[in-house]
Order: sequence, then structure tokens, then C-alpha cells
Amino acid sequence: MKIRQSLILLSVIPLVISLAAAQSKPKLTLDTFFNSVSYPTVAISPDGNSVVLVTERADWDQQIFRDDLWLYRSDLMGDQKSNGNSGSLIQLTQSGHDSEPKWSPDGRWIAFLSERKSSSGKDSDSGDDDDKGDVSQLYVISPTGGEAIQLTQGDASVHTFSWSADSRTLYFATRQPWNKEKKDAYKEEWKDVIQYRTAERGDAIFALDLASAVAHNFSEAEKQSTKKQSEEEKESDETQGTQEIATSPLRIEDLITSPDGSKLAFASNAINQRQEKYEDVEIYELDVAPSPASANSENKPAEPHRVTRNQAVEGHLHWASDNRHIFFTVEVGDVTGPYRDLQPHLYWVDSDSGTVEQWAKDFSGEIVSYGPFGNGVVVTARLGTEEQMYTADSPSSPLKKLDGNSGTYDHLATRLHSQRIAFIYSSLQKPEEVYISDSPDRLDQARAITSFNRTLAESDLPQGKPYRWKADDGTMIEGMLIYPPGKFEQKNLPMFTFIHGGPADADGNHFEADWYQWSALAATNGWLVFEPNYRGSTGYGDKFLMQIVPQIVSRPGKDILEGVDALVKDGIADPDHLTVGGYSYGGYMTNWLITQSTQWKAAVTGAGAVEHIGNWGNDDTTYDDAYFLGGRPWEAQKRYHDEAAIFQIDKVKTPTHMVAGADDIRVAVLEDYLLEHALYSLGIPNALLIFPGEGHSLDKNPWHGKIKVREELKWLQKYGGVPAGN
Repeated sequence: MKIRQSLILLSVIPLVISLAAAQSKPKLTLDTFFNSVSYPTVAISPDGNSVVLVTERADWDQQIFRDDLWLYRSDLMGDQKSNGNSGSLIQLTQSGHDSEPKWSPDGRWIAFLSERKSSSGKDSDSGDDDDKGDVSQLYVISPTGGEAIQLTQGDASVHTFSWSADSRTLYFATRQPWNKEKKDAYKEEWKDVIQYRTAERGDAIFALDLASAVAHNFSEAEKQSTKKQSEEEKESDETQGTQEIATSPLRIEDLITSPDGSKLAFASNAINQRQEKYEDVEIYELDVAPSPASANSENKPAEPHRVTRNQAVEGHLHWASDNRHIFFTVEVGDVTGPYRDLQPHLYWVDSDSGTVEQWAKDFSGEIVSYGPFGNGVVVTARLGTEEQMYTADSPSSPLKKLDGNSGTYDHLATRLHSQRIAFIYSSLQKPEEVYISDSPDRLDQARAITSFNRTLAESDLPQGKPYRWKADDGTMIEGMLIYPPGKFEQKNLPMFTFIHGGPADADGNHFEADWYQWSALAATNGWLVFEPNYRGSTGYGDKFLMQIVPQIVSRPGKDILEGVDALVKDGIADPDHLTVGGYSYGGYMTNWLITQSTQWKAAVTGAGAVEHIGNWGNDDTTYDDAYFLGGRPWEAQKRYHDEAAIFQIDKVKTPTHMVAGADDIRVAVLEDYLLEHALYSLGIPNALLIFPGEGHSLDKNPWHGKIKVREELKWLQKYGGVPAGN
């Protein structure tokens, strides 16, 4: 008896210690959550000893998101044999408007784009649908510190840029320039009238001689300091040391230079960036001289050579080490035939022949990020609820999983001539930070080089696990369950079904802290959060994803409802406290699900359509709308009707909270007004918040996202029946 009591006591001690540890951690608050830092860009230096990264954080006083550059340097730079266990992190820029840093091949400079106030002080000219906002210009800064140097001038944004192989030239693309006479004539004729499509113009690629541009910058600074430059001279300023080397009738994005410096490649896009024609988005190649900026100024611009011809949206370009193949991923579309949506895969194309090959063709998951590595690649890939790191030596070789931690690896950065890699890692109880590893094979020894989310990490964060159920057609579906802190695997919990957007995306073992993904905050407020990876999600194979066609909401809707039923049957979810919500496609699904069941006590929806005809016409990604529904509105009239929530809206009994960006064109704000009007006319409790100046991503003012989630939590509490603080 004494022995048994001792065993029981020993088994209880770890539980007591665990509970005590949890109680010692502060509760996750709304303020802590929205003071998180994200990392939009990570770039490793050519020698692998330094990393430049971008931090994005809320500036509550200025009411903006600040984007600044930071530099990590190993304390043992240049010692490739060192394990590099220590280093320093310093802030490079402080304007709050800096992004997309790229190392020069010699490691002496970091070029980046910035929307800080241009030294020219010029505003954007009329007739340009691209640059109505802040103007993005090209800058460089030394990794040893000092002031950033502005390289480009003018009234049009730099869309993309790339270093030459010898680090002497920067190639950049911007809208084809107009001279002053043409600008004045346009303003005189059209005033503030917008010529939709008619006034659009394509891009030009320029080569900028770095030494000349830097010298000109210092010369201008001296003139301004001595007030030698007249206002008339300032007005005629143009970017110095540049030569136009190519033009395109389309927008130029993702410009990259081959390792030997002989070629440029870029992805094209529609000028207005709306996905309306497949041929607008292709890969092009351009032969360049070693130093085009110093070539004869009478040389005429070259004609880019089109490399791909397909119905896919190519992006994330990298040259392979052979100077011939161009790596790319496809977010939507298919490189092999007629348009269809697949999971994001990795390909490369022979720039001479146009032959395309898929890497890791037998891998059933999604390629999320990648980097060339030697003659092969390193990738991060999603399989189920995990996003792990893999390597491959050739297109035909299978992916080899690396030894790492459970969770999510993303934003991979590699260099052709360095073993070191950098990336972002997170898991449910580990907020994201930037890490560096001495090689892919030593991934398990990677070390964090940032700690901006330490306060978040020290909070009492929820635990979670995958959950699986069988759909009505026998298909196994998976999702995540995120439990309230201290209630892991408890039963009969109030449940919030939180639906991811996309639909080509998935939820899993990762940590995200923003207005779009706030599961941790919902769980902290007492909700068991159910994140279903319904049909149409990535990480489960192309066939699973494509089963959403042409039942764009009804098929995934069944998957979600069957998951909720399974959780109730298993005693995990409390049937009297079920709520639902989502944003973007998650909003589509929420709008549909409240017409399919009256079990929901509350709903929170954002930027989700309730019909498909108007949405097809207003959406800037019309490829997938027609694909998902089996045709354009006049080709699939019945499907557009049957898959629309608005025609079943009289079934809704759920109090519904709605949000939308006033300038959203991905899902037009009119869809939210339509839903609000319908609910109001039916007498259903509802509320609609409109965020001025915001598009689909709510990335202008951090207060908007914070207020959104604050009010959504209140709505769930008010109508969902969960007491505050649970």
C-alpha cells in the first residue's frame, strides 16, 4: 500500500510542477499579441557570415507598420570552421519604410527599396495606375554602417532590382518614363480623370552604374547644403549613371541576374496586376553585356526573350548554378496544360529550350520556400500539419527530410557558395524568430539570431494537436485543435471553428500573431479553436486540393460540418457553445456555413463574398474564380447560383460580425455591404466595421487589425456564451 501511494505521489509531482510553471507565466494579452514582430525578408551574405533581415512591427503613435533593416554578424566572420555560436544584431535603417534587401555579390553593399520621402520631393504623375501611393526608390547601405544612399530619383516606383555579378551595376525596373512635356500634356487634357487600362504603360529595365550614382548622391548633397542648386535645377533631376537596356509592354517583377552575369531573367505581370490573361504572367530572359551602364549610350534597348508559355503564375525566381536553368514556383495554375489549381510546386526551366521540369514530382505536399544549394536545392515543404526542411540533388531525386524540430520552417535563405542557411522557425508554443544553421545537415543545431518576440514567448501559450475525421465520401480530413492554456485535451469545451483563407493554404504546427491568424488569442480567451484543413487545402496532395472544383463552398462546407459533428460526438466540443469565423476565403466559408446550420451561436466574418457574379467582375484574381465554379458567369449560371450564400440567406439565425477594407478589390467591399443589408433586413443581430484606406490585407494601419480582433473576441463572448477570462 505504501509503495502504491509513493508511485501515485511520484506521478502527481510532474503534473503539479507543470501546472505551477504554467501559472507562473503571464496570460497572453491583446497588447502583447499585437506587439509581435514579423520578418518579411531574410537574406544571407555571400560568405554566409552575415544575415540582413527586415522587421515589421506596429508603430501605434504613427499608425503605420514599420519596416526596418537589421544586420546579424557572426563574431567570427570569415571562419567557416567555427560553429558561430555568438554574434551581434544591429539596426541598419530607421526610416520605417525599408524592404527587400539584397546583398551585392562581393558583400560590400546591401541594396534595398524604400518608400521614405524621396530627396527629389516629387509626387507621382497622373495617368499611372501603379504609383498612386508612396514612391519606392532604390538605396544602398554598407553592412559596416553609415547612412543609406539614395540611387534612383523620379516619380515612379522601382518595381524590382538585381545586382550584376561584379557588383558594379544595379539593374532595376520601373514604369516606362515620360518626359516633362508629355506629363504636362496629359494633365492638361485629362485633369484627374482615370483612363482605366487606356493610360497604362509597361516597364523599362535600366542599368545603373553604382560608382556614378554614389558620386552623384554626394555631389547633390553638397549642392543642397551650400544652396547652389536652384529650384528649376531640382525639378529637372533624373537618376544619374543609368542606361535603358530593355522595355516590356508588361510590368516587370522578380528581376534576377545569372551567376556569371551574362543574363537577366524576370517574371512579367499585368500592368494593373490583375490576373485576367494567362499570357500576362511568364518568364523572360535578357542577354546583357558585362557592364551595360558603361556601354555606348546609342545602343538601343534589347528585346527580352520569352522563356515560358503556359497557364500558370510563375514567381520566386532563382538562377541555378549552371547559368542555364531558372528555378520558379507556381502559386496558381498549371505549367503542363489547361488552367487548373495545384499545390505550389517547384520547377525549373531551360532558358534556351524552354523545357520545364518539376522537382520532387512524387512529393505529395506543398513547396513553401526554397533556395538553390550547390547543384541542388533546399526547400521547406508542408505535409499535413508540419512544414519541414528537405534537400534534393536533382529534379528526379526524392526529397530528403532533414533532422529538425517539429513545427514550421519558412522564408529559407541560401547562397550558392556557402553551406550556411538562414530561415524563420516557429511552433505552437514558440513564436517565430530568425535562425541560422552552419549547414542543412546541422539543422538540429540551428541557433536563433533574433529575440524580438521574447515577451510573447514568455506568455502562457496554448497547446495543440492534429485531429482527424472521416468525410461522408470516406476521405480522411485533418485539422488542428488549439486548447485553452491549462486545458489541454480536456472535454466538452466551447469551440470556435476558425477557417483559413486561400483556399490553397493550411493550418498546422506554427505560431502567427496578427489580425488574420489569432488562434492563440482566441484559445487564451477560453475557446477550443478548431482549424479544419478542408478539401482545397494544401499539404495533402493535388487531388485533395482539386476536389473543391466545382463545389467551391459546398464541398469544403461539408468537410467542416462533419468535423464539428465528430468533435461533438467525441465529447471534445460543447454543442451548446459552437461559433465560427474566418477571413477572405475563410469569410466565404463562414458566410456559407451560417446558411447551412443554425448550431452556430456567433459568427465573425471578414472580406468574404456572398455571391460570385459581382465578385468575379471585381476580383483581381479572376483565373481561380472561373476555374473553381466551372466557367465564367454566363457559362455556369446554375453553379454561380447554387454555391452562393446570398440565395440561402433567409436560413441564417446566427448573430454575425463583419469587417472589410474600404479599398479591397480582392474581395470587393460591396460583398460585405450586401451581407450586412441582408442580415439587417432579416432582423439578425449584426455589426459591420469598415477600415478606411485598407485593401484586402489590412496592412496600412495597425490599429485596424487590433480593433478587428478586439471586437471579434467581444462578439464571440457576447453571443457564444463564454464568460470573459475563461
